[in-house]
Amino acid sequence: MAELDSEPTLEVAARVVAVLAAAHVDVALIGAGALAVHGYSRATEDLDLAVAVDPFSTLRALAATLTAEPGWRVELRLPDADDPLGGVITIDGAGFDSVQLVNFSNPLGGGLNPGAEAVATAHEGLLRGSSLRVVTLPHLIALKLYAGGYKSRLDILELLDRNPGADRAAIEALARRFELRAEWDAVQALAR
Repeated sequence: MAELDSEPTLEVAARVVAVLAAAHVDVALIGAGALAVHGYSRATEDLDLAVAVDPFSTLRALAATLTAEPGWRVELRLPDADDPLGGVITIDGAGFDSVQLVNFSNPLGGGLNPGAEAVATAHEGLLRGSSLRVVTLPHLIALKLYAGGYKSRLDILELLDRNPGADRAAIEALARRFELRAEWDAVQALAR
């Protein structure tokens, strides 16, 4: 079990999760927060939550509901056909780090991504003092492979180093299923 440090940010995240629960939307911790839960803490300026909902109805409605929260500035970015994500809601305000709600469903053609499955298979009880579900290690690595880039590859290497018992076969299976095998091979090459 791990803890996250910023109490005001976690309070905002808890309120976001409550709004999502009231709307019957599954949510999971991703990003640097999930990295920390899985043993690799690194600096970040936001807390990332993931959902997989229709961006033009559900995500838009969630943004409208969140806008009513006092002291929050809520920005909704909807996807287009070239966006690998299905939109993002960013919540800012005084006294807390940004909370981003990343949507992994893009009906306009966002392509094959591991986000919806990562949310659906997330585990509860990994984050001390919170019922917030956290993506599994294989799915977190798949999300990092999907994000691409050198920083994501370094995050994966750090995760693998801190989790020597990680199920590499499960990670490779996810990489194959989501057409991320070349990205996984690139990480493996860096590890040598």
